[in-house]
Parts: sequence; C-alpha cells; structure tokens
Amino acid sequence: MTVDAHHHVWDLSVRDQDWITGPELRPLRRDFGMSDLAPEARAAGVDRTVLVQTVTVAGETPEFLVLARESELVAGVVGWTDLTRPDVAEELARLRELPGGGYLKGIRHQVQGESDPRWLLRPDVRRGLAAVAAAGLVYDLVVLPHQLPACAAAAADHPGLTFVLDHAGKPPIAQGALEPWAASVRALAALPNTVCKLSGLVTEADPADWTVEDLRPYADTVLDAFGPARLMFGSDWPVCTLAATYGQVVDATRELLSGLDGEETEAVLAGTATRVYGV
Repeated sequence: MTVDAHHHVWDLSVRDQDWITGPELRPLRRDFGMSDLAPEARAAGVDRTVLVQTVTVAGETPEFLVLARESELVAGVVGWTDLTRPDVAEELARLRELPGGGYLKGIRHQVQGESDPRWLLRPDVRRGLAAVAAAGLVYDLVVLPHQLPACAAAAADHPGLTFVLDHAGKPPIAQGALEPWAASVRALAALPNTVCKLSGLVTEADPADWTVEDLRPYADTVLDAFGPARLMFGSDWPVCTLAATYGQVVDATRELLSGLDGEETEAVLAGTATRVYGV
C-alpha cells in the first residue's frame, strides 16, 4: 500500500487562495479537486491520502471533513483552527463532532508566514499546542529553515505531541546549500516526538530543470536524521505540478528510496503515515 500524506484541493468559486500570487504561481490559479487527483493517484499506485489545509479560514476544515467522508481516497484531514483563541480546546472538540469529524487527524498553521521566528513559542500558541495534544491530534509544521530552531524548542516543550515537519523544512535546494538547514533538521530529529514528510522537494529545486540527483542530498539528510520509521511520503499535489506531474513525484520518491530494503521503503511509503495519522 502507498499513502500520500500530503495534498491539497481548492475550489476558487468557494474561496480565494490568496497565497497564489505572482506569475510563477499562475498555473495554480484554477480549481483542483478530488476528481482531478483520483485518476492520477490510481495510476501512480497510491491507495489512500491525507488532505491538508491551505488557508487560515475556519470554514475550510469542516468542508474537508465532509469531503473525506464522501471520498474513497481521503483517509484523513489536517485542518486549521486558531491556536491562539482562548477556547481552542472546545473548538477542536466541536470539529471532531462535525460530519466527518472522525477524519480530523491533525492541525496546521501557516507558520512560514509569521514574521516572528519564535511564533511557536508564544504563550498563547503553546497553550493551543497543548490542546492539540490533549485532543489526540498531531501538529503539522510548515516552516522555513530559519524557523526550525523554534520547532525543536516547541517539540521539546510538548513531548506528548507529535510534530510533523512538512516538506522537510523547505531546504534551499535551488541554491545547492545544505547548511544551516541540515544541522537544524538534525536537531529537530533528535527529539523522538518528531516526524518528517519527504514532500515538496521538486518545487524547492529549480522547477524547470530539477533532477533526482539534485534532491538526493536533502532526501538522504532526512532519511539519516529521522530514519524510515519517522519519514513519510507526500506529493504536495497540486503545488508539485509547478515542477512535475503527480506520477513523476511518486517515481522520483521511489528512486530516492532505492537504497532502502523492502521494510524501510514500506515505512516511508505507507507505514509511518498510517501510524502517525491513524489512517
């Protein structure tokens, strides 16, 4: 079995995706739905997926939960809620009681857009993270490399909460640099309650001219740091289409894992996501 632990959908007639700006992102300014993804996932041998939030709008998560309930492909949802709201625990409980609420597996916030590199360590955010842990959910981290030290500090502060690093912490692949990203990733991986997604690499490379060998030093770094049992595959579809088709991302991932044995490969392609998200 193969689990895609990270993809998105959106309908621009329902809600704008205000992050889609500039000519380089223009190809994403259209609707992407499950009817688009499903045939590509089937062709690539993907059996189940995790649908991940895109915008910090409260209405998106309930919509995703209904979509998961109605979809044979979506096995879980990583949604959004305002971690700083004083009643965050009650809000998480409310989401779990909605139609499809059982599909809620985690929470994510666009930390990469926060100007404060220590946003995760603010007292109101720490209270919210504690509520996520108490609800039995995981927390997805979408951050830039300079925010990784705060991720490690937050994970150390909340040993009962599993933190999932999206897109390997967005390494500077296009620049060909490993440090200080690699050192920060290793510091995060040293904490046992952290997991990493092997996702989003093709768009951190040169979208028009990337190769698997461009990605390999970064994939090898997270493989060595987290190990296969704490690493999971994610397509980052449809964002990945800026650089590759869905099938090309799956093929590249399999090639990056070619040095692993069968059990290790299964962990990255399905086992870790199944365990962490409970899908």
